[in-house]
Amino acid sequence: MNIVRQCLSRLLSSVHLKSRRGFSTCHQIMSRHTHSKRIQGLDKNVWVAFTSVAADPSVVNLGQGYPDIPPPSYIKEALAKATSVDKLNQYTRGFGHPSLVKALSQVYGKVCDRAIDPLKEILVTVGGYGSLFSTMQGLVDEGDEVIIIEPFFDCYVPMVRMAGAKPVLIPLRPKSGQKTVTSADWILDPDELASKFSSKTKAILINNPNNPIGKVFTRDELQMIADLCIKHDTLCFSDEVYEWMTYKGQQHIKIATLPGMWDRTVTVGSAGKTFSVTGWKLGWSVGPEHLIKHLQTVMQNTLYTCPTPLQEAVAQGLLRDFALMGQPDCYFSSLAEELEGKRDRMAAILKEAGMSPVIPDGGYFMIVDVTALNQDLSHMEDEAYDYKFVKWMIKEKKLATIPVTAFVGDESQKDFEKYIRFCFIKQDSTLDAAEKILKQWNKV
Repeated sequence: MNIVRQCLSRLLSSVHLKSRRGFSTCHQIMSRHTHSKRIQGLDKNVWVAFTSVAADPSVVNLGQGYPDIPPPSYIKEALAKATSVDKLNQYTRGFGHPSLVKALSQVYGKVCDRAIDPLKEILVTVGGYGSLFSTMQGLVDEGDEVIIIEPFFDCYVPMVRMAGAKPVLIPLRPKSGQKTVTSADWILDPDELASKFSSKTKAILINNPNNPIGKVFTRDELQMIADLCIKHDTLCFSDEVYEWMTYKGQQHIKIATLPGMWDRTVTVGSAGKTFSVTGWKLGWSVGPEHLIKHLQTVMQNTLYTCPTPLQEAVAQGLLRDFALMGQPDCYFSSLAEELEGKRDRMAAILKEAGMSPVIPDGGYFMIVDVTALNQDLSHMEDEAYDYKFVKWMIKEKKLATIPVTAFVGDESQKDFEKYIRFCFIKQDSTLDAAEKILKQWNKV
């Protein structure tokens, strides 16, 4: 019996020792193979956090910015036709399919009132994301500073940091002494903006129309930014993916068209936003050759090229609507007309529920002040109020939105934590479902 116990004891000791050695070896491997410094602190993402929660089919999702309205039939037909051509199922030119960059040069040439070289002044990438990434990696260096206007699309800050640069934030603020009714009521303070420029400033990144507020910058506002760029010899990265979605009384002006700005501006566009095909993930950068060539270098050494059939279909769509510009059937303008009705309906529903919407002049998002609802969320975990509110609303009301503090830095959290963002590029049936929930908001 004693011999058996001794054998068991030795066996268990041996297993324990091997287990400890295995743990030690595993720990050493994990310690050596940790993340790179360039992604330190960038692992949290609002889309990962809320998209999975809102995936419940019983939840009405007005959070993530994707349309559930159908894309134009002609662009879907163009894709089907493209895939039937054998050579269009193979690699195409890495910097952009020839027919697409030619179509883009025609559209942007007309808008910018200048000749644009399709091969040297345009880069086609994987969505607006790809354009922004290529811009940051190709033009921003370690130690640089990039000015970003708050609230901003959430990838801006991580992309600046991955390039080794420092984000310098400046918020849009409500006009002093008045209630904010529209996105035009949110402005930049000229002195505050000027103070953000320094010898380290490489660029300013603007989003026009802005996501999430929906602000369309006026000519005077853009000129103020342009004057500072020229004074400090600074680049401008202009994210204009919502360029066609501006509403009555508003004019979208490209900052690249202002005097002295073409040579220092990279403009970002998106097929997903232009034609309501966000799943196609095609975007582009437009600008002077001396800037675009560096973005092309990034593209050729990372993603190389984009899907050929998708590029061909977008090219055909652009050519179709280019020919119709200024006419009612042009999708560039007809989509905005359709969305304006959805915007106004959404605002009326939210007001009736006791919320205070900020009416956007562009884009397809609406931020809403929920302060008046006075919802007590003190029982929830300690985080920004809007994060708690959205989580509570998804669970209790089956309605999903996005917290606005996901689009600002730490210093501006308190100014924005009573706002949530709604997306209204939705079918009437989706808006009907949201209206039903909001009409029942105060009923037990």
